[in-house]
Amino acid sequence: MYGTIFNLNVKPGHEQDLLELMDGNTPKGGVAWFLMKPDDDNADLIGVAVFESKEAHIANANSPEQNESFKQLMEHLDSEPTWTDGEYIQGVML
Repeated sequence: MYGTIFNLNVKPGHEQDLLELMDGNTPKGGVAWFLMKPDDDNADLIGVAVFESKEAHIANANSPEQNESFKQLMEHLDSEPTWTDGEYIQGVML
């Protein structure tokens, strides 16, 4: 499996709108995704997206649908997300 870990610097007062936008937004080729609100109130939200493969991740990233979703996402962020892409090499689903 392949995926990305990302940080979202949400505009003040936009968190609920962002969560509603992301609710049910499963990317094509996606296996799972998670969004964490760290205990530190000043921290960015942290997301994890898991895809079937690197090819599925790249196809999703390059799709017109994802581009539109990204534009909508940016309406709620102070800056572009930071991304760390890579292959998941170990994990357990409980």
